Amino acid sequence: MPVNGTGAYDPQNVFARILRGELPCKKVYEDEYALAFHDIAPRAPVHVLIIPKGAYVSFADFSAKADDATIAGFTRAVGTVARDLGLEAPGYRLVSNTGIEGGQEVPHFHVHLFGGRPLGAMLPG
Repeated sequence: MPVNGTGAYDPQNVFARILRGELPCKKVYEDEYALAFHDIAPRAPVHVLIIPKGAYVSFADFSAKADDATIAGFTRAVGTVARDLGLEAPGYRLVSNTGIEGGQEVPHFHVHLFGGRPLGAMLPG
């Protein structure tokens, strides 16, 4: 169910619980800024979620509140994951849903990394 991307951060959301080690994940990458793991309901052969290690509800929240080092570190982590998974040459897609109309389902900023097959049009025509 879509969530409000501008509401208060819920420390009990599923990604916060994964970051605290309360829930398992199939980890792909981790550093001081980000954690990347396989989506439990993949939409492509490669579907990885990359989340910052901070309490940010959405991209809007992250871009407004995170310091420069965190933004740069997170962005570098996304690029590293794409490279490590061998997606640069064939190509990939990054998606971050924000808010109800954007289809955001978890109130913790995250980026979906899709690849492993031709992905088609960005949005249905």
